[in-house]
Amino acid sequence: MHGRAVALGAGTVLNALATGVGSAFAIDAETTATVELDDTDAVRGSVAEDEDADTRLIERCVELAVERYGDDDYGGTVRTESDLPMAAGLKSSSAAANAAVLATADALGVDPDREEACRLGVRAARDAGVTVTGAFDDASASMLGGVTVTNNAEDELLSRDSVEWDVLVWTPHERAYSADADVDACANVAPMAELVAELALDGRYAEAMTVNGLAFSAALDFPTDPAVEAMPHAAGVSLSGTGPSVVAVAESESGALDPVRDLWGDRPGATWLTTTRNDGGRIR
Repeated sequence: MHGRAVALGAGTVLNALATGVGSAFAIDAETTATVELDDTDAVRGSVAEDEDADTRLIERCVELAVERYGDDDYGGTVRTESDLPMAAGLKSSSAAANAAVLATADALGVDPDREEACRLGVRAARDAGVTVTGAFDDASASMLGGVTVTNNAEDELLSRDSVEWDVLVWTPHERAYSADADVDACANVAPMAELVAELALDGRYAEAMTVNGLAFSAALDFPTDPAVEAMPHAAGVSLSGTGPSVVAVAESESGALDPVRDLWGDRPGATWLTTTRNDGGRIR
């Protein structure tokens, strides 16, 4: 019983840590999960990029998906491989969870409702302790594509829209884990987060992400210099998730991000250009 699926990485419009409302947009960077089910009583996970990585999340995804979509108890293996750096704010955990759920459903011969499958991955993330908010904003963008706005406390999808952006990503060498984020510091910027939510729900996503980036960079003690450098050229720029990556967006094929790529390219770390995606996770 073999299944294979992919889900997308994402960038942040609104960090949900302050108020429980969040927003994210899918980018053209994929995580692939391969699942083999058998009659053993355990699920064994592995991550191609790091054989010592914590695999509780993807294993729990398989368990929950078997429970939801299968008629019998199964164990087996799940393995992910990804274009996304881990713990970089680009939703690698959400992408891995979504891909693992879809691949398990595929192994069981089911093509599931994407929102329902997404919520299974969010539940697995909570069970595995890899998220503070449940990350339904990140997971929904990864699974559904486009830009989403969500109430993470209720796992409620408030809106989804298509966007056509070029996306520039700068990822420094350090890593930041969402579960370690300073929630109290983020709560201090709740008034700004409420403003960002209003902008996002009004479709003003690029403006929203710039306000978000300045507020949460300050709250989480990340430098604002990369965002300030990008502002004259980008439609929007933000710290992605709880960092450390910074993402800038501009109208597709406008070339507006070329000067930003030159500026960020002088910084330690990796700078890469991609695009938004509106198609979301899929079974292969």
